Amino acid sequence: MKLTLRVWRQRDADAPGAMSTYDVDGISADMSFLEMLDTLNEALILRGEDPVAFDHDCREGICGACSLVINGDAHGPERTTTCQLHMRSFRDGDTIDVEPWRAAAFPVVKDLVVDRSAFDRVIQSGGYISAPTGSAPEAHATPVPKADADSAFEHAECIGCGACVAACPNGSAMLFTSAKINHLNVLPQGSPERETRVLDMVAQMDAEGFGGCTLTGECATACPKGIPLPSITAMNREWLRARRKVKG
Repeated sequence: MKLTLRVWRQRDADAPGAMSTYDVDGISADMSFLEMLDTLNEALILRGEDPVAFDHDCREGICGACSLVINGDAHGPERTTTCQLHMRSFRDGDTIDVEPWRAAAFPVVKDLVVDRSAFDRVIQSGGYISAPTGSAPEAHATPVPKADADSAFEHAECIGCGACVAACPNGSAMLFTSAKINHLNVLPQGSPERETRVLDMVAQMDAEGFGGCTLTGECATACPKGIPLPSITAMNREWLRARRKVKG
């Protein structure tokens, strides 16, 4: 395959950015999108040019590091992570636009790399449980209804990639935050901090500059792990419940 890539290049957070055009040839349909970018970077290095900076780590769809907007879609045309997107999703001769996440809370570091530490601060604000340490408790000592366990596992699948924010026209982080809140709040182990967790995490989310949610649904459509849109509704109920309880 021969492709034309239009890639966002930006030296650092303070420098102006622009799209640069590159032609890449010899691309196999079995390559992942990141392997295709590796091929581009090898050619750039051989020409003495600065390679394109992009985030990646596990390349197995687990870590959530591969944050790219491809032809206007977070992670590209398939509902998967960028590292699991293969070039068979494109055609020979295609022109592909590659950009970083576009959100005020995700400032560009360089080229396609953005700073997503806002997510870390949201988790740190309330994402812990107080549980006694020591030997592991008996597995059946704390019964958990299957529906609650299934819900916890569903929300725990969130990998914090930020596709929900990049896809949202408002740059909202409601789907991410709701996943982190709900996967703990439905379990008995998360009960002690149930109210403070949701209040603190929502407050931190707002403080980070994420936009408001208008339930357009783009976040759930782009989520590679399938976090459902009703997760936001569940978080809103938790928040209202916590506000009433705290205010008495």
